[in-house]
Amino acid sequence: MSPERAGYWTRRLWRNVGILAVALVVHLVVMGAVASSNGRQVIYRLSMATGYVSIVLIAWAMLIGPWRLRRGRPAPASTDLRRDVGIWGGIFGLAHVVTGLQVHFAGKFWKYFVYPDGDHRIPLRHDLFGFANWTGLAAALVLVLLLAISNDVSLRALGTRRWKSWQRWTYWAAVLTVAHALAYQVPTKHHGRWIAAFMLVTVVVVAMQLDGRRRYMTRAAARSVEGGQTP
Repeated sequence: MSPERAGYWTRRLWRNVGILAVALVVHLVVMGAVASSNGRQVIYRLSMATGYVSIVLIAWAMLIGPWRLRRGRPAPASTDLRRDVGIWGGIFGLAHVVTGLQVHFAGKFWKYFVYPDGDHRIPLRHDLFGFANWTGLAAALVLVLLLAISNDVSLRALGTRRWKSWQRWTYWAAVLTVAHALAYQVPTKHHGRWIAAFMLVTVVVVAMQLDGRRRYMTRAAARSVEGGQTP
């Protein structure tokens, strides 16, 4: 391995250590806060912690592009930082699915998606609890897709334009996550501060994304004008 390549992987390794350090801090803060607020069981605390770590990391990944544009820097289709943060966000999101499905029904996870009593004409859950679970499952499937293409092999195989179109499913994952989180937490009165924190993150991400979109379109229009003036 050339010195340049070795240096690249060393920097990327330390970057991932830093990302995991941020994730660990968020994880410990949420675990401690949930324990002090209502003393819920460990699996519930793990579910909350992995969920909020995933939210923070995915939000971070979605802020990188708009922040680069805000600073006047280019916004390429993919950067190592955004990809690594997104990968860890996806991993913690899937960990949240695994732990979340253990909180109720003694691990009988299918009861999250179908009514257990057999008295419903349509057995699939269509109440608020079911909506929260179905949207969470859909978000998890999108995260699996995004994790599968978060590598250089997929980028080369799909081409930049097609890869970017698939990568935009991140926005659908974010929408489904918002729906999932609110459906679970809004009916629970003691979750007020968690909802406030979640909504703050959501508002910041949406505002930055809209600002980034505006800046990108402005920059593209400027390039178009310059190109039209070129002999």
